[in-house]
Amino acid sequence: MAVKAFNSTRSEKIFDIFNIILMTVILIITLYPFLNVLAISLNDSTDTVRGGIYLWPREFTWENYKTIFGYTGLLQGFKITMLRTIAGTILGLISSSMLAYTLSRPDFKSRKFVSIFLALTMYFSGGLVPTYMLMRHLDLIGTFWIYILPSAVSAFNVFIIRSFMDGLPYALQESAKLDGANDFKIYYKIILPLCKPVLATIALFLAVGQWNSWFDTYLYNGNKPNLTTLQFELMKVLASTNQGAAMANANDLANQMAQVSPDSIKMAITIVVTVPILLVYPFLQRYFVSGMTLGAVKA
Repeated sequence: MAVKAFNSTRSEKIFDIFNIILMTVILIITLYPFLNVLAISLNDSTDTVRGGIYLWPREFTWENYKTIFGYTGLLQGFKITMLRTIAGTILGLISSSMLAYTLSRPDFKSRKFVSIFLALTMYFSGGLVPTYMLMRHLDLIGTFWIYILPSAVSAFNVFIIRSFMDGLPYALQESAKLDGANDFKIYYKIILPLCKPVLATIALFLAVGQWNSWFDTYLYNGNKPNLTTLQFELMKVLASTNQGAAMANANDLANQMAQVSPDSIKMAITIVVTVPILLVYPFLQRYFVSGMTLGAVKA
């Protein structure tokens, strides 16, 4: 018995050591790309052209970030992006969860028809030109609401939330009805508090989508400086940097070295657009994992 216990303890220690080594390797592999991007963004632009930067900047500088934040439209773009992220996430959660609650009700007679109709929108779309014409006829072009209303309801988000709601006991709704609660009160007082995990998951999806969006600005509000977004402005900075580098390369190699390296700007832009989302994720992580798992089981 003593020999068995010793062998068991030894096997457990070997297994723990192997796990620690494996997790450490995975951690390094996961963090390396981000650390490499950060190092290049903080490295001197002329030195970046030489390459060979891995985990630490060879010649530390803030010039790449000064170049980005010195752009005139960046502050306005940041404000609009923050507004659209907050408003789009809140409206998306409300509209998707209300529709999901309706579809989760067994007594909703058109449940199957609406579900099929929503599913079709995930496979077919009208295309870019019809969508643009629709937005124009709705008078949304040139307004802030072009960022919010078209993405207010997502079939994918509705199905994820509905799958989660299908797992909740329907007896809760029946008992609330017996107590005199109407449908909206049941949705607000009973269903939503129980759906925190899946709502946090969808909120993260919506926030990331709104934060990273730039093509809608280019398509609908490209000539509206007061409605510009952070991603669109950063794309313009990147395009101007690449153009400047190309012109320098066509003229003289010495001039190219004097320009801000496009690689440094790219990496600095990546850090700028990634860090805000990374700061939000830890607050939603515990809900995110359980929300994705529970929603997937019933899908």
